[in-house]
Amino acid sequence: MSAGHTLADSNNFLIPDGTFIAELVAFAIILYIIAKYIVPPAQKVLRERQAMIDQQAKDADSAREKLAEAEAAYKNALTEARVEAAQIRENARAEAQRTVDELRQQAQEESARIIARGEEQLARQRTAIVRELRAEIGTLAVELSEKIVDQRLATDADVRATVDSFIAGLQATDSAAAASSTAGSES
Repeated sequence: MSAGHTLADSNNFLIPDGTFIAELVAFAIILYIIAKYIVPPAQKVLRERQAMIDQQAKDADSAREKLAEAEAAYKNALTEARVEAAQIRENARAEAQRTVDELRQQAQEESARIIARGEEQLARQRTAIVRELRAEIGTLAVELSEKIVDQRLATDADVRATVDSFIAGLQATDSAAAASSTAGSES
């Protein structure tokens, strides 16, 4: 019975035997080798990878901040450019208005000079015409006097008719001179 009992005991896997101890020692050696030679390089690689990931996260945060700063600078530059463009447009409008005003003033001054020259020329022409008319009237008066002297005035009616025709001739000449001077000053 005792041999059966040992046989039954030897089949019980819960009871440690020499194989178990050898397996346990081999497992411990393998664990030691793994812990000593495999885990440190693997941990080193994992730490480096984690450091690289952390650095990339910091770089991404820095890039986001720089992007936000660049966007803000872009918006500020765009706003300044719009303000400057509006100011340039306003300055151009003001300059154009000044130019128009200057040209208008120059045109008015030139017009006034032309009118003054025209009036001076008309005054000179009027003076020349009056001189010519006086000379012509004087000539006509002399001619008429000669006709009157040459004519025999028999009656008072003939004298009056001659004087009336002379006065009518003078008035017609004077009216023509006044009309020509008025027409000249109206132009």
